[in-house]
Formats: sequence, structure tokens, C-alpha cells
Amino acid sequence: MKTPITLITGYLGAGKTTLLRNILGSADRKMAVLMNEFGKIAIDSKVVKGKDIDMIEMKGGCVCCSLTGEFEAAIKEIREKINPELIVIETTGVAEPDAIIGDLSEIDGVRLDAVITVVDADAMKKFPSLGFTGRVQIEMADIVILNKTDLVNDEELAKIEGLIKGINTKAEIIRTVNCKVDLDLILDLNVAKKTPGKREHDHHVEESGMTSMAYRSEKKLRKSMLEDFLYSMPPDVIRAKGFVVLEEGSFLMNFVFGRFDFEKFDADKNELVFIGRNMKDHEDKILDGLRKCELIE
Repeated sequence: MKTPITLITGYLGAGKTTLLRNILGSADRKMAVLMNEFGKIAIDSKVVKGKDIDMIEMKGGCVCCSLTGEFEAAIKEIREKINPELIVIETTGVAEPDAIIGDLSEIDGVRLDAVITVVDADAMKKFPSLGFTGRVQIEMADIVILNKTDLVNDEELAKIEGLIKGINTKAEIIRTVNCKVDLDLILDLNVAKKTPGKREHDHHVEESGMTSMAYRSEKKLRKSMLEDFLYSMPPDVIRAKGFVVLEEGSFLMNFVFGRFDFEKFDADKNELVFIGRNMKDHEDKILDGLRKCELIE
């Protein structure tokens, strides 16, 4: 029997890891998770650790290009050593799932159950002109999780759904807040999927400037100063995530398109990843701004 694979994709900060956490918290089966992160610090895998789950993590790029050989090896290792009832793959936000689907079709013993694309409703309201990667992610979806619907009104939601349907007429659109969804609607779908034609995989020119930088520190940060710093983030910074230790305690911090929040999380040091365009031009300013937030002890 072939092992089903659920592929979770979506642009930076849409809510992929939140959806994964919800799946892990509610599923009643033996599962394995393969995560791919964009950045030098593995943030997402630390967020979901502690669950009764087996995990293989891949870093340093997109599973569908620079790590193609490692990707296939990871799938085989999962099946041989863990033999799960379901494998969930969460891709980095700059991955194009058509190439991943093509790779999966050539791996023995697995089948793609469905592609779930998480879409940030608020980001689509602000940036309706999707880039190449964002369009491909929606085009290949069997299910579109339209997340963060609490941040837009009904009229805006209708327009956003119209944009999605203009790209993919067949995908089911499910509106969510914090990616809360009935698992019966997204798992065990066994969708018949046409394998995309093989192509030389390369990120579109528009996405080629996407890079990351990291910040680490064991000093506590002042929350008010950190918030002011985040409000002044350059527009090139699309996503920031990681752990912060404040005077008030430790938190998981999420920053997406200028919007941010803090969630209580057990961490013993600051570890942040910033993702965006032209990051080398902004790195010194960002690091200097963060150091100014540090408490002098």
C-alpha cells in the first residue's frame, strides 16, 4: 500500500506552520513530518517539536531544487524507519509545488493525497498582483485555505476569492482564522492529480532576490522598543519569525508584511530569521536596530 502524502504550500507568512500544528494536535494517526525552511535558523521545526511526531528537517533552500536528491532520500528514510500512515510535507514559502509534485510521482511507495495551499487574505488584499511563485502555489492547489479572514471584510473576501478562482477554478476554498479547519475536509482526499510536465526548475526572476539573515542574542529585549523597531521595518522585509526573550517572558514572534504578533513560547534566547529582498542592503541596519532593543545588564 502506498503511503499518502499531504503537501502544504503557500507564500511566506500565510500560516503553513499554524496549519501543521493544528493537524498534529488533532490527528489520530501515526504521522511523519518533513519540513523545509528558508533561513539559517530552523524556527518552524522547533515550534512543532514536542508533539508525538517523527520529523525530518531540511534546510538551505527549496526542496524542489538544490535539495532534490536529499528530498527523495528523506521520503524513503521516513517510509523505511517510521512507516507512517501519513506523511505531511511543509514547503518553504518560496517553493513552487509543481516541481515537487513531479518529484513525488517518481518516488516508489508513495502517492500524493492532496495539495493544500494556504493564502493570507490580508496580504492578498494589500498585494493582489501575485508573483510567479504565488500563482503557481494557487494553480496547483486541491484545497485553498483562505486564512486570516478576520482581517478583511466580506466585500474584500469576495474579491479575494474571485482572484483565487480566476487562477484555479477547481480548488475548494475554505475560509479560516488561525488555520482552524475540520481535518476531514483536508485529509484522505485521494485527489487524482495530473503530474506537471518536467521542466528545468528555477525560481522566477521576480523571486531571485529573496534572501534571509539571522539574529541571535542571549540578552533580553525591551518590548516597546522592539515593537517600534518592527513598525519601522523596511518594505523589502516580507517575513520575520523566531523566538524573543523579553522582560515579560519568552515568546514566538511572527512578522508578515508589516503586521506582527507575539505568542507565549518557552525559549531561552533570541533567535530570529528575516526574509525578504535585498536583505544584504538592510542587514546592518536591522542588526543595529535589534541591538538597540537589548537590555544593558
